[in-house]
Amino acid sequence: MAHNLATTNGRTAMAFYGETPWHDLGTRLDEPATAAEAISAAGLDYDVELTSIITTDGIPVPQKRAVVRTDSSDVIGVVGNGYVPVQNRECFGFLDAIVAEGGLRYHTAGALGRGERIWLLAKLPEQIRVKNSVDVVDKFLLLSNTHDGTAALRVFFTPIRVVCQNTLNMAEVRGRSDGISILHRGDLVSKIREAQRVLGLAEQFYDDAAAKIDHLANVYPTSEQLKNFFESLYPDPILSENRRAKNVRDKLFNLFESGMGQDMPEVKHTAWAAFNAVTEYVDHLRPSRGRDDRERSGRRLDSAWFGSGAKLKARAWNLALTMAN
Repeated sequence: MAHNLATTNGRTAMAFYGETPWHDLGTRLDEPATAAEAISAAGLDYDVELTSIITTDGIPVPQKRAVVRTDSSDVIGVVGNGYVPVQNRECFGFLDAIVAEGGLRYHTAGALGRGERIWLLAKLPEQIRVKNSVDVVDKFLLLSNTHDGTAALRVFFTPIRVVCQNTLNMAEVRGRSDGISILHRGDLVSKIREAQRVLGLAEQFYDDAAAKIDHLANVYPTSEQLKNFFESLYPDPILSENRRAKNVRDKLFNLFESGMGQDMPEVKHTAWAAFNAVTEYVDHLRPSRGRDDRERSGRRLDSAWFGSGAKLKARAWNLALTMAN
């Protein structure tokens, strides 16, 4: 289930530096933040602790413990006895080890749900320039951690196309194919050496991504190929007259023709444009439930980075490469 943006003391638990993020949410920082400043500005300055669980009849539950936010006393998860929390400040400390080595800068930090999922986005200093044009893709590291036992601490790579702020997902399994994953099973300090591997993995990932992006930008799919590409992502339901898939495909065709940045001569009508039609739809236009714009934006962000939207973009990336080959 997609999560809404978390709050801390009544304010949205998110902060950013630089240009306003594509999701248009959070507290703006006037200058690059230290880890401590980012934690405070993003509303991540809380700890979690494990407590025993007792039924309403007073019977202890021996194999499970509740994860509780110490600032609000909210129960944000139920985990097994082997679970070891990784505090938010430890996550920043883990990323600090990478930042210190690679010249990264904190860009965005925030939390989802009741604070059970947190993330930190750090920007690498170099960029990918598509076919030596003005179409630029920034390189980011995205750290994600959960306090409810649903996922490990992960650091993976998230390119973002500058002209439209589309987040590009190029791996089916986040945290394995394009980064590292650390289970909640012990002292994070003992695993800090994992951080030293990240920059090397990032360099390999982005070199490979740059070559593949240029390849996509040099291939011009036929109308039939483009039709098959979008139909593979949104096929018509069997034995149903529901037009939802057809309507989405029409939007994707429109974004292919006239989406943000699609009019660049080096990009127009290429397989790269086809892929970006999908990423723009997922990040900016895909319907998301919620009581207001803030809640809908939070759920769309969660989906685009961690949920069904991320999987859809990864599938689009693989299909675009297949189409280009």
